[in-house]
Amino acid sequence: MKHLVASILLLSSVCAFAQNNNPGSQPDYPQDYFRNPLDIPIFLAGNFGECRPGHFHSGVDIKTLGKENQPVHAAADGYISRIKMDKTGFGHGLYITHPNGYTTLYAHLNDFAPAIQRYLKKEQYEKKHWDIDIQLTPDQFPVKKGDQVAWSGNTGASTAPHLHFEIRDTKTEHPLNPELFGLPIVDKIAPVPTEVVIYGRDVIGEGFYQTNRYTIRVRKKDKTYQLADDVDTGAPFSYGVIRDTMILEDQYGIGIGINVDDHMDGSDNTLAFYTAQLYLDDSLQVEIKLDDIGYDLSRYVNAYADYKIKQQNNKWVQCLFKLPGNHLDQIYSYLNRNEGKLYWPDNGPHKVSIIITDDRGNQSEILFYIKSGQVRSNYVQSSAKVFFLPNKINDYNWVDMRFSLSGNALYDRVPFTPKTTKFDSGYSDKHKVLESYIPVHSYFDLQIKPNKYVSPLLTSKMVMIYSDDKEEDGRAAAMTDSGWCLAKVRNFGTYWLDVDTIPPTIKLDQKNGANLSKSKQITFEVKDNKTSVKKFAGYLDGKWICFEQHNDLFFYKFDEHCPKGKHQLVFTAEDENGNSSDYHLTFTR
Repeated sequence: MKHLVASILLLSSVCAFAQNNNPGSQPDYPQDYFRNPLDIPIFLAGNFGECRPGHFHSGVDIKTLGKENQPVHAAADGYISRIKMDKTGFGHGLYITHPNGYTTLYAHLNDFAPAIQRYLKKEQYEKKHWDIDIQLTPDQFPVKKGDQVAWSGNTGASTAPHLHFEIRDTKTEHPLNPELFGLPIVDKIAPVPTEVVIYGRDVIGEGFYQTNRYTIRVRKKDKTYQLADDVDTGAPFSYGVIRDTMILEDQYGIGIGINVDDHMDGSDNTLAFYTAQLYLDDSLQVEIKLDDIGYDLSRYVNAYADYKIKQQNNKWVQCLFKLPGNHLDQIYSYLNRNEGKLYWPDNGPHKVSIIITDDRGNQSEILFYIKSGQVRSNYVQSSAKVFFLPNKINDYNWVDMRFSLSGNALYDRVPFTPKTTKFDSGYSDKHKVLESYIPVHSYFDLQIKPNKYVSPLLTSKMVMIYSDDKEEDGRAAAMTDSGWCLAKVRNFGTYWLDVDTIPPTIKLDQKNGANLSKSKQITFEVKDNKTSVKKFAGYLDGKWICFEQHNDLFFYKFDEHCPKGKHQLVFTAEDENGNSSDYHLTFTR
């Protein structure tokens, strides 16, 4: 079998570069319509298109000087069309629909403007739910550009105070890149590539997640980024690497990935690039533009980026080629006929250039050469008994474990060799369902058969435990009529059955214990040993009050529903298996 020896040669001088099209060209969005939603200059902690766990970042994260409760203003005329309260995600979110076809989102807020806050609280107490999603009509809360609508905060999945700001297409509801709308952002710093990853595409016939990867550091020399002199010689290819020489299989070509940090003036946070273009001998092979990514497609970040490297090395390597099960078509404004893989017809050398542009037009270039050769094969055929394929239904049925993957579950071909480990401490053996570094796009039904008798009293207490070899996580499992336990899961890794009869623990989380005379709120810390808190409620003197959840903390901010005097509070929490506990508190306010 033929093979390819790719020799990567350092450049001693800057080469002229002929572009085939205009990198970083922007869509025709209005440039002076939206204002800065804050009263302070815009410095970004995050921008559109950043790779995040399970999704692309859908807006810009504007810093709030490390503090909460900065005034938040309507970015343009319109009306408040939606208020959404959530324990994760955007936390307290407010949406404004504008007459020009766009909608803006303001997220991780604390409180809303007084009239909006009063309306929200009325709805929460009528529905007896704090996490509600309210749709509003144009006549309820019209706003003018600059009106204060809220205060910034740190709610939902936020890890530090900031304002998450989005601009969406009202009709499609797709988030668009806010930096393309002319917001007052100062950024003169070009993207900084740190690594190039070379993929021996499908070299052992098992697909992307088993293929060889070779990471090469890059550093700036003159005006371009070139391959570092001290490249790692421990590459995982069959014949290794001698200096700058790698061994790849020629009949499949190679793929290229890049690790890039972008920065802006006045911020030390890393950001995402806007466009990336890959050229072979000055001929465009791939162009990626990070804009207009619908929420229904955002999870394809796990196909766009190298999920395996992220899981194993905590790096976001963005692939300049497209996997067969990746349906995020719109970000690829150009792809060669090989879906981004590179081929060349002779020994070469051949020039590879990667142009990276940020949202403000700042540009960087990675430049190197590749050269071909021939060597003898020593690749070993896969020992896998089963191969699962993308874009088709894949079923597996065995004596005590079975599952079915939908047609959009996989991004590439993966080998599956069943592996079961004897386990007497739970209610089943441990079953390895592929590797945890392989992503799965959609939920799938996983069924495991108990290896011991389950009494009728425990059928509602079954849990399916998941491990990625680092942490364990559990979810309630339903017992089927045929005696199997079923749960919907969305990760590959190791699963087994257990039971959960222990209710959540509730702890009063106050510095002064039950002395609440000077406190502004009551806070409980609630944890469950195997699953999660599914339901909770607080009753003050027998009446429902609005407790809110943020991670493991559940809190009630004192309001008109808790006048001065002595009170009896009962807080209840229930897990996924129906185990519940109560906390009774007598206090004086």
